[in-house]
Amino acid sequence: MKCTHLSAIKAVTPSADGCEECLQTGSRWVHLRICRSCGHVGCCDDSPNRHATRHFHASGHPIMETYDPPEGWGWCYKDSVMLDLAEDTTPHPQGWRY
Repeated sequence: MKCTHLSAIKAVTPSADGCEECLQTGSRWVHLRICRSCGHVGCCDDSPNRHATRHFHASGHPIMETYDPPEGWGWCYKDSVMLDLAEDTTPHPQGWRY
């Protein structure tokens, strides 16, 4: 199956220096994901709060990218397919810590 939402991929600026919601509540995360529509940084599904997936359900933004460190892959929530983003990863701001 192919992703039918590639046009949703944009160059984005990260919304936070970690999972945006976990930083606000003092929660911890396992890995980070960044929304390639708006730049929201959320935690992965292995994290207790699954904020990246929650962001998808709230926003409908289909594509996320691995973000800590960038591993070169993404996921389309709507098509349930992995994407190769190795040539289009989102850079981290200067001073970012993994």
